[in-house]
Amino acid sequence: MRLFFGRDGGWILLVALFLIFMAGCRDGRSVAPAPKAASPPPAAKIVLGLLPELDIFVQKKRYEPIARYLSEKTGAQVKLKILSRYGNILENFQHEELDGAFFGSFTGALAIKRLGVEPLARPEYPDGVSTYSGLLFARKANGIKTAKDMQGKIFVFVDKATTAGWLLPLYFFRAQGIRDYRTWFKDTYFSGTHEDAILDVLTGKADLGAAKDLVFYRLAKENPRITEELEILAVSPKVPANALAVRPGLDPALKSALADSLLTMHQNAVGRRALAQFGASRFIATEVQDYAPVIEYAEGIGLDLATYDYRND
Repeated sequence: MRLFFGRDGGWILLVALFLIFMAGCRDGRSVAPAPKAASPPPAAKIVLGLLPELDIFVQKKRYEPIARYLSEKTGAQVKLKILSRYGNILENFQHEELDGAFFGSFTGALAIKRLGVEPLARPEYPDGVSTYSGLLFARKANGIKTAKDMQGKIFVFVDKATTAGWLLPLYFFRAQGIRDYRTWFKDTYFSGTHEDAILDVLTGKADLGAAKDLVFYRLAKENPRITEELEILAVSPKVPANALAVRPGLDPALKSALADSLLTMHQNAVGRRALAQFGASRFIATEVQDYAPVIEYAEGIGLDLATYDYRND
């Protein structure tokens, strides 16, 4: 088929084509390329310190479910750092290697006084307990009952930065009239963990020692010899169980997310599973004033936490 255009029809066609061409040019100039989607910011990384309360593998097994849960709920990468000894907690905070830690009662009191850390939460165990006491114990077979019986024996401490493994025995010694334990005992040493202090007395490496009651009875469930062969000689006042505290400069929103996640984890199935693996029923709020008994206890035996040298001899 052949198409014929008259003179007017040809001009109309040319004008129409020109207008279409110009419209295309204008559209090309006005449409900017779509901006690329912004990359999400990298997740915050939080490093939390753990005290050598138990064997390193036991500690890791207990706390890893908590770390995974916090990572999921806060959106941050929560990493655990198990320390070689109690005093390292303060040193690592001072070098800004840690953002928080599960402090013991004594290291918590030290960190509050020296570093201004803020306690957030501590575990409450299935029996409703959220505190612990220090125990001083000996082998029943040795017949140790009094300070006089202890003279010339071997005593095992845990660490100079523990309530149960240091403050309690010092307080006990003072109350019993032992002015210098170094000359009273044949030998003394630091085990580094509550577990090792208990086992050293059980196996006869030491004649008597001190440790945390929570660890003592946890081990006794696995090894009945502990309660069968060891005798408790003294018990300290109750102090807060190991609590999570964070450094002063931590982002407020992240700090709030950590606290909220811990305090509500017993309200959902995933959180309850993590708590069961940890051995607790829930976490409860913890504040600076909860450490008042530790501070008073230390002052009672002449220790100034602001200047106290917590490094083992």
